[in-house]
Amino acid sequence: MHELSVTESVLEIACEHAQKAQAEKVTDIFLVIGRLSSIVDDSIEFYWNVISKGTLCEDAKLHFKRIPAELVCLECKAQYTLEDELMPCPNCGSARVRVIAGDEFNLESIEIQR
Repeated sequence: MHELSVTESVLEIACEHAQKAQAEKVTDIFLVIGRLSSIVDDSIEFYWNVISKGTLCEDAKLHFKRIPAELVCLECKAQYTLEDELMPCPNCGSARVRVIAGDEFNLESIEIQR
């Protein structure tokens, strides 16, 4: 259900920037979602189609770019890409790791029509 509030935020940001750019309409929205994010693309699209009606963003196409998870070992400082489930450092086996990428969710850009 948190996808609804996230989608509302995306709509608010996109409309705000479109108005500042004096757009007639927003045609495309580009979202970046980290692999570890709990955001579900289909849910975002579902809510988008409902809440964007009657706005500058109505009928805008959503584009999703998934970012792989990157971790750093707090013991040996090795950085690695998470291939599957959360796993210990492949270099030293330590479970003391920190996520450095892959948990993000942001609006990367919008395309507008004037």
